Amino acid sequence: MLCMENDMKTIAILGGGASGMAAALAARETLDNEVLLLERQSRVGRKLLATGNGRCNLTNLHALPERYHGEDPAFAVPALTRCDPDRTLSWFASLGLLTRAEPSGRVYPLSDAAGSVVDALRLAMDARGVTTVCGFTAAEVRLEGGRFTVASDTGKTVECDKLIVACGGMAGAKLGGVRDGYDLLASLGHKCTGLHPSLVQLKTDNTWTRAMKGVRTQAGIALIDGNTTLAEARGEVQFTDYGVTGPGIYDISRSASLSGEGAILRLRLLPELNEVDIINYFIQKQENFPNYMAENLLTGTLHNTICRTFLRRAGIPADTRLWALSEEMLRELAALVTAFDLPLIGTLGFTEAQVTAGGMETSDFDPVTMESRLVSGLYACGEVLDIDGDCGGFNLQWAWSSGRAAGLAAAGLTEEAL
Repeated sequence: MLCMENDMKTIAILGGGASGMAAALAARETLDNEVLLLERQSRVGRKLLATGNGRCNLTNLHALPERYHGEDPAFAVPALTRCDPDRTLSWFASLGLLTRAEPSGRVYPLSDAAGSVVDALRLAMDARGVTTVCGFTAAEVRLEGGRFTVASDTGKTVECDKLIVACGGMAGAKLGGVRDGYDLLASLGHKCTGLHPSLVQLKTDNTWTRAMKGVRTQAGIALIDGNTTLAEARGEVQFTDYGVTGPGIYDISRSASLSGEGAILRLRLLPELNEVDIINYFIQKQENFPNYMAENLLTGTLHNTICRTFLRRAGIPADTRLWALSEEMLRELAALVTAFDLPLIGTLGFTEAQVTAGGMETSDFDPVTMESRLVSGLYACGEVLDIDGDCGGFNLQWAWSSGRAAGLAAAGLTEEAL
């Protein structure tokens, strides 16, 4: 339910990404407001076009609060409750976008093309009278007489009654990730946490991973520092010449980005089996096919390249016959399958990251309206705040939810919780 509270005003939104476009459309749900969307790039939604490998994983049906992180993850609860995945999908349907959900809960446009999502948002903004200005890089924000003046890097200025900062984060620098939003909010008195890349590829000792470049496998994944397990996940891992990537790696990359020196990435290949199960499998294969070569020991379970790499690591010639493998050799190979350890070096950084972990401290914002507690009429939403989600559509759901909350509040509209 929507209800008007205030008279006409000018609302400016900095950033034409997911949260910015959601805010613009929400603010324009009453025609009594002038809404300006200011985007630094030549077009809106550029980063959105790259999400989900170009398919745009726009939400997840399991977008519960426990899938979000930050110094105070509970900050996300009101917005996620008022605009949950079901309401988000209804909203997109009202814009003409049809979607489909996968068994994992990930939701994609029916077209399987991110461009469909961007076009639906862009056309809706045009139809509803949102004024979009591209090529506008906000360099300074001043508050004078209760109104905001936003100055661009070229000297152009925009005045507004309400200002929504939806500039995104530092992740995805190639697609426009910047720290503008942090700096602008800091200039108005807000503080920022430490910033770290998340949902990003990991650099490890590549002595063995580069030999398996391009090979994908399912694995149990653990990030270990001494006797402490920092994070655990299970999913697809892809080996690379610099280390590892894949959805399973993204799930623990936030913790990896925050970890100190000495952390170990432990991969449990064949995660359904324990070490005893694997040894018994080896013994049975040895008995049934004694003249097979050692490189065929894992045929039917793991990629042959993985088997050959493990044999080299164990110092066993690939052409050794199975009958010649000792119990000690079988145990060493089984141990590699259940605990393939890779010393962690770091991440590929913000350039390759999909999300920024950290952001503006949420304690200085109202979790229902996204309005600053320090500056009346100032709002922030999306990645610029210290909230980030797991891999799988959770971050875009936060963008829609927080953007809509900010846009409605700035327009003087309220939306009842579900």
